[in-house]
Amino acid sequence: MPPSEFRRIDLRCHTFLADVPLHDVWAIPLDGGGPGRTIRDAHAIVFGSRRPRATFAVRALFKLRWTLGRLFGWDDDDQHDSASSYVHRLSSDDRVRSEVPPGTRDGPFHVLYAFANEAVAEIRNATVHGFMGLALVPRGDGYTLYMAVYVKPVSRFTPFYMALIEPFRRFIVYPALCRGAQRSWARAYAPARA
Repeated sequence: MPPSEFRRIDLRCHTFLADVPLHDVWAIPLDGGGPGRTIRDAHAIVFGSRRPRATFAVRALFKLRWTLGRLFGWDDDDQHDSASSYVHRLSSDDRVRSEVPPGTRDGPFHVLYAFANEAVAEIRNATVHGFMGLALVPRGDGYTLYMAVYVKPVSRFTPFYMALIEPFRRFIVYPALCRGAQRSWARAYAPARA
């Protein structure tokens, strides 16, 4: 979806990540769910315990990326410098509102905040300082889950790296992630048929 449309939604991430380029945004329509669904429900469907098994192509791409990361030292623990973390930018209100303690590790990411309707996590390695923003917005017959990817360069290698992975992200990884999220959501929260 166009980033301008995403920026019209009233979300904390727009000001919190104002100095980080918004790389792209995906809008995933999720049918049903009933009232009161939160970002934690959506996170479980996309990244957590309720996510579907990734396709062979996605698994192979991630395996290749993590193998290269180990080989070249891209993902060494010293790459996540706590001084450069955006966790220090959180206001006291952000910290109080977050349903997950800021800084909590979530896979390769560190949670910055997780409010009822949105969350932001960061990853810092030798290739990027990246941020994943999630927002869950109710719509007439369900919800829309927005996934926003923000990328802050960490070296002259960052633009090359992003250009290299762009076709894989855009045409394989994110479409598979979106379809999997929709299928998992439908299994968990499909509207009752009359």
